[in-house]
Amino acid sequence: MDTKPFLQALAGEAVWPPPVWLMRQAGRYLPEYRRTRAIAGDFIALCTTPELAAEVTLQPIRRYGFDAAILFSDILMVPWAMGQGLRFAEGEGPLLEPVRDRAALEALDLPGVVDRAAPILETVRRVRAGLAMHPGTALIGFAGSPWTVACYMVEGRGGGEFAEARRAAFRDPVFFAEVMEKLEAATLAYLLAQAEAGAEALMLFDSWAGLLSPSGFRRWVIEPTARLAAALRDLRPDVPLIGFPRLAGPLLAEYAARVPVQAVAMDTGMDPAWAAAHVPPRMALQGNLDPQALVAGGPAMEQEVRAILAAMKGRPFVFNLGHGIVPPTPPEHVARLMEVLRAG
Repeated sequence: MDTKPFLQALAGEAVWPPPVWLMRQAGRYLPEYRRTRAIAGDFIALCTTPELAAEVTLQPIRRYGFDAAILFSDILMVPWAMGQGLRFAEGEGPLLEPVRDRAALEALDLPGVVDRAAPILETVRRVRAGLAMHPGTALIGFAGSPWTVACYMVEGRGGGEFAEARRAAFRDPVFFAEVMEKLEAATLAYLLAQAEAGAEALMLFDSWAGLLSPSGFRRWVIEPTARLAAALRDLRPDVPLIGFPRLAGPLLAEYAARVPVQAVAMDTGMDPAWAAAHVPPRMALQGNLDPQALVAGGPAMEQEVRAILAAMKGRPFVFNLGHGIVPPTPPEHVARLMEVLRAG
């Protein structure tokens, strides 16, 4: 039986007080992260230098004692590992060489994904070893879900509403499905390698699921994610999986019913009481404090936290944000959040 509260919750136990970690908990709000980031130089170098990536993964664990550490990396490291050109430009975010024709698709190197991701897998091993000093803390590996990563791959950049990628899915669904198929296979290999390296749980981030119509959500989010999750379950049934179809709205219930995950994450706009009523009671929920409430702190934040706890009491639950922590967040507000949560 698991003795780590986070893994207990993913196994269907109603652990109380609930385990907690925060999306983007290693990041620019921490001064120690900013110092390490300066040593690395650029973002890809930080993600692919195991010593530095392991350090920033462990920094929030040392500071706050979260119940889970999440690998410091990026969802675009899968297309990077497939050989797609990627760089992060200051003030612009990620820029990629767009995949919009068959030549660009065929140039992607599927068999080489795990080998090229070797530095990231070494980070997983180093973090798992480092967590020996924090025996109650689990390690999460992750990847982007196929739809979200395909948006970046086809669009060639982040930001906006991925109009080119969405049009491509309508104009040439056969080609878009082939992009997704190749990405699905690469993501499976990458996640399995993380599990082999020591990740104790995995998470799929579908940050742009909410851009789709209901029919598109079913075709491009639920169906490929269900295949991927089923393959992971068959090959590594010991490693639980969290799905995060951001801005799914009421389709969260259908996602939870059709995708074989052990937990679903709620975004900031999800009503926790609705989710508790519509997601199977043995499936863990994760979420969903507004990151801006954490920036504000004080009584308003604490009121929001207690409302979420009240909605989740008695079911498997992992406390988190509804999206990633933002750079202006005062570290002392995170410390106060932990005090409130540990008090239950």
